[in-house]
Formats: sequence, C-alpha cells, structure tokens
Amino acid sequence: MQHQSRILVAGYRGLVGSAIVRRLRAEGFENLILRSHGECDLENQGAVFKLFLQEKPEFVFMAAAKVGGILANSSYPVDFIRSNLMVQNNIIDASHFSGVQKLLFLGSSCIYPKLAPQPIKEEYLLTGDLEPTNEWYAIAKIAGIKMCQAYRAQYGLNAISLMPTNLYGPGDNFDLNASHVLPALLRKFHEAKCSGAHEVVMWGSGTPRREFLHVDDLADACIHLMQVYDSPEIVNVGTGEDITIHELAEQVKEVVGFKGQIIQDTTKPDGTPRKLLDVSRLHQLGWRHRITLVEGIRSTYQWFLENQATVRA
Repeated sequence: MQHQSRILVAGYRGLVGSAIVRRLRAEGFENLILRSHGECDLENQGAVFKLFLQEKPEFVFMAAAKVGGILANSSYPVDFIRSNLMVQNNIIDASHFSGVQKLLFLGSSCIYPKLAPQPIKEEYLLTGDLEPTNEWYAIAKIAGIKMCQAYRAQYGLNAISLMPTNLYGPGDNFDLNASHVLPALLRKFHEAKCSGAHEVVMWGSGTPRREFLHVDDLADACIHLMQVYDSPEIVNVGTGEDITIHELAEQVKEVVGFKGQIIQDTTKPDGTPRKLLDVSRLHQLGWRHRITLVEGIRSTYQWFLENQATVRA
C-alpha cells in the first residue's frame, strides 16, 4: 500500500472508520475513497458495485457494520444479522469482481464461544456456543470471515480478517439504548454529576471481565497489518489485559469526577463472564498497543465534552 494507492474506507463516519481515516491521513495516505450512507447505501448491491467499478479501489478497509450493546442486540436481532450480512457480502463480492489488491475485514471478539478458555486464541473460533445476547451479530461476522477465506481459497482474493476486542474512543456512540459499556458509563456518570444525583445504576453484577482497546490503537494496528500480513488465519487485536466492569466503572467515575455511589442492578444480564484475547500472534507480527486505559478514558471524555452538540446520544 503506497501513499498514492486508491484506498476505500467503508463506514468512514463510524467509530472505527473515522479512526482509520485519521491514521491514514497522518501517515500521508491522501487518495482516499469515502462515501456516506446517503452517497452509497452499502446494503444496496448495485450501488456498491457501481462505486467499485467507478472508483477502482486498490485497498479496502471494511469498517462498516451495525454494532451495539446488549440491549440493542437483544432488541433488534433481525437488524444485526441482516444488515451486517448484506453489507459485508456486497463489499467482499465487489472487491473480488473489481480486482481489489487487498481487503481488510473487521470482525469482533464476540464471535468466540461464550465459555471459551481464557485468554482466547484464534483457533477457539466455532468450538462452542455463542453468547445469546449477541449471537446475531456474531453469526454475521463469522460468515464474513468465512466468506473472505472462501474467496481466497477459490479465487485468490487477498483478504485478511482482524478480530478487535471492545473498542472505545472519539466518535463513539453514547446512546444509552445502543452503546457499549464504556461510552454508556461515561454518559451516565457525566449526567449524574451535572444533575447532582447521588447514585448511578449499572447493569449486571459488575463481575464480568473485559478488555478495552482505544480505537486509535486499532486503526494503527489495521494499517500495520494491511502492510505486513497476508494469510487467511484471523488475527486478534487487543491489549492482552482486562478488568472487571466494576473496576472500569470506578475508573470512569474518577475521570468524570462523580462523587456518588455505584448501584448494581443484578436483574439485568451480565453477558459473557470473561472475554480476554490472546494477542500472541499480533505481537509476533510486530504490533502492540500504546494507549493506556486511563489515558484513553480521559481523552474520550474530553472529546465527549467538546462534541456534546453533535455526539451520538
């Protein structure tokens, strides 16, 4: 991938896509193909093929996806499986038929079995039952991985698949009905602080353990692996470190400056008990994360404060 290469970032306005665009531009890649949903509906096969045939991208970052937390996944299973399948099928098909040199597909750590041994190695995929609260999204992403591998096996498409852990950062979704845990906590504690509330209610027991990766670190990993990795096996992308949800809440509470109590609503689901990725393969490929969790929480909260008028909430 050269500085003059034609690079398509699908989903460039989202959390991951916008971070990849920032990183590409910082690295001197300016020949970027960026289309909003209004300009190209990625669920529309005809529109996607037209885009690829007109713009002829050489490299594709597949960052477009419908994502959300436990509530959103549980409430809209059709949306999560249908939308993701349609978008990724269209992008992968068009990449093959238009002669794309390389495609990077982004999956998710939620594709792994609910009770997978910890830390989770790439080879644990499809060795057990999925977590029921996000199985629709997970099944779509697993299908995307397998489609990339199938196109490579049958037609030689150079497609690689990365499995990021839980992401957060600037441009995140702070809608309490659709967001993931870290941005939801930031918003909850911020609103409680502003309203003078004495407590914040959290879903679940607070005991599940999660790993968190700043989206700017993910973008850096994506560009690194686009340059150095060319094999069909999936690659975990994370920090190799995790904390409990309650410990995360305490860190967010401190960053925001909320002085009240944290109340656990144990009638709500916890999700997967633990989800820590084995990042040995990633480290062997020459990449490690740089942004610490507390540093990332601070910068994300600062971004939230500066962008409240336009933030997804």
